[in-house]
Amino acid sequence: MTPFAIAGVQMHVAATHENVSAMTHKVDLAMARFPWVQMLLFSELAPYGPLPSNHPADLDAVLWSFQEKAREHNIWIIPGSLFVHDGERLYNESVVINPHGEIVGRYRKMFPFAPYEHGVTGGDQFLVFDVPDVGRFGLSICYDIWFPETTRQLASMGAEVLLHPVLTGTIDRDIELSIARSTAAMFQCYVFDINGLGAGGTGRSCVVGPSGNVIYQAAGQEEIIPIEVDLDMVRRQRATGLRGLGQTLKSFRDRNSNFPVYTDHFDNRYLNSLGPLSMPAQGTRDGIGVPAPSSFFEAPGQENEYPPANELKTLTK
Repeated sequence: MTPFAIAGVQMHVAATHENVSAMTHKVDLAMARFPWVQMLLFSELAPYGPLPSNHPADLDAVLWSFQEKAREHNIWIIPGSLFVHDGERLYNESVVINPHGEIVGRYRKMFPFAPYEHGVTGGDQFLVFDVPDVGRFGLSICYDIWFPETTRQLASMGAEVLLHPVLTGTIDRDIELSIARSTAAMFQCYVFDINGLGAGGTGRSCVVGPSGNVIYQAAGQEEIIPIEVDLDMVRRQRATGLRGLGQTLKSFRDRNSNFPVYTDHFDNRYLNSLGPLSMPAQGTRDGIGVPAPSSFFEAPGQENEYPPANELKTLTK
């Protein structure tokens, strides 16, 4: 086993002023209390909170603060994420800083929490990075984990630890915790699912092992969560199966089937029937009174026409 320790930082996040100074203080505190930690992970949008208007246009000075701390303590730092302008587009972007203070990777959230995360463009590039002599790490942000394709791609690229900063202050946190466990078991990887507090979430950060077992789950207070990972166990389970049973990565690799849903010619009529991706209105009856899926497709010997999009609204009123 190659010892490697990661600490998730669950801390209060303000929405209307910077949190960078509090975060750098947490770095110092974490290293004073747990000097054996080698990587720190903060929650999604921790530096400036959930409001894009509170994020500065020039982030160089912000990132430099974390780069200096990484050098000072000889650690890896993933400082949550930041809203970043690229031309006219806005992205939710996370960076990876190595112990030399260098930014070695940038990842843009692929699935903004639409329609609530309004105006944010999804990224289209995956990120894995290597910690020399330790292993390979993958990065995703919050809602990304609801789409198992994202973690499947990272695992297929060799990621053994999923670093997953989140900002969840809503009533679906229980579901996210279940997804974190399922993700770890399906892809036999560690999952560090780190949430914030206050404007940054409701806490309950968790770390899940490659068997889907919860190693630790926080409650609703500020915490530094140091966990030593065993990547030899990840490799062993991927080779021999979870508890000596399912070898899911190899089974997927050796599959006989393709999945039409991922192809350009897939019949999207049912998905299109669900309507636009928009905020629900008060008293909406969207989805009520729409024909069952089977009635959208032609049955043998019949010529059922699928309702045009402009007629679907009449079915839901």
